[in-house]
Amino acid sequence: MKLHNGSLYWPTTLDTPVATNTAKIAPHYDVIVVGGGMSGALTAYTLAKEGMTVAVIDKRAMAHGSSSANTGLLQYANDIMLHELIAQIGEQDAVNFYRECQQAVQQLHDVARTLPIDPHFIMRKSICYASDDSHVAKVQKEYETLRQYGFAADYWDANDVAKHMPFTKPAALVTYGDAEVNPYRFVHGIFYKLAQEGVHLFEGVEALQTESSSQGVELTTSIGSFYASSVVYATGYDSNPMQSYVGSDINRSYAIATAPIADLSQWEDRAMIWETKRPYFYMRTTVDHRIIAGGLDEDSPEAPHDEAWIADRGKRIVEELQRLFPSLSLTIDYAWGASFGESVDNLPFIGRHPDKPHLYYLFGYGGNGTVYSMIGATLLRDELLGQPRHDLACIDLNRNYAKHS
Repeated sequence: MKLHNGSLYWPTTLDTPVATNTAKIAPHYDVIVVGGGMSGALTAYTLAKEGMTVAVIDKRAMAHGSSSANTGLLQYANDIMLHELIAQIGEQDAVNFYRECQQAVQQLHDVARTLPIDPHFIMRKSICYASDDSHVAKVQKEYETLRQYGFAADYWDANDVAKHMPFTKPAALVTYGDAEVNPYRFVHGIFYKLAQEGVHLFEGVEALQTESSSQGVELTTSIGSFYASSVVYATGYDSNPMQSYVGSDINRSYAIATAPIADLSQWEDRAMIWETKRPYFYMRTTVDHRIIAGGLDEDSPEAPHDEAWIADRGKRIVEELQRLFPSLSLTIDYAWGASFGESVDNLPFIGRHPDKPHLYYLFGYGGNGTVYSMIGATLLRDELLGQPRHDLACIDLNRNYAKHS
């Protein structure tokens, strides 16, 4: 499955991708991670930090799947607002999940500080504006809910929005403790560090099948068999052994990166910006003064192949961006379309296979994939260390789906 098409921006920001190990397959690993993107990188990093012997395999080059098309917005707020999630899964589970997301952003920051490649990780606030007057009550409700449970947030009315930004909207919710990152440099930084520390990395290696036994797993691949105590599938939006089981849906979206802009001073604090309608329009800035913006989600699992189609979507995105920032001179340097995964209940899929005790899965489906990947890496670490947590059953593979009840 081809996960993206068009011209990608992030790969242009790193001249020399990480060199993978030339190691032979070891006789046995504690854990094999299938997937060399964000989820796989964070899982391998977290497990190796505990002293486990780890191998990572990917049928592509590392960070060349969805991670190279990721727009790098890291937010604890989810595609489903907290007050909506409370109504869906209950107060305790919903608030706990939001707190896990908030903590995960800080954990990602801690990881970034250890890397030999600067991932351009910058803490930011987020501004979520009401797309129209009918969404004002929703924004007010979310503001009150966040404050009730201890999350820092501000509410802006229309006058506040006009005072802070060069556009007008009926209301906005401002949240704090989010971040932006260059996901391509972040993943390569992790793998560069792991390679130096002896983790085995295998590019161009396809996982074919697993056979479980009481002693562990035999993973058959395109270059031979690997043996491990456990296998973690972190294959992102690509094909995975659980697709017939989990309540997932693969769609596609579009993004652009503008040419560098001389003056972004009208963009308050370079906050990350998104909106309340679904699918939503979103935007952020980069360290070289570009704007990355995206949206226009489509109900199709295939990444778009038609360059003219991608160019048209890019034009529509920049037109929307121009409406918000009318005084900026905007030119598209890069435009791409990519597949992304969603779930029927807006939550990721993380945990042990319900029937195969040595197999684990981390699928960060939803708008917060990187944040979910960090949560998943720590949950799987605890599980593999024999210290399973039971406070996040809402993201378990075997959960019930609220929208299907």
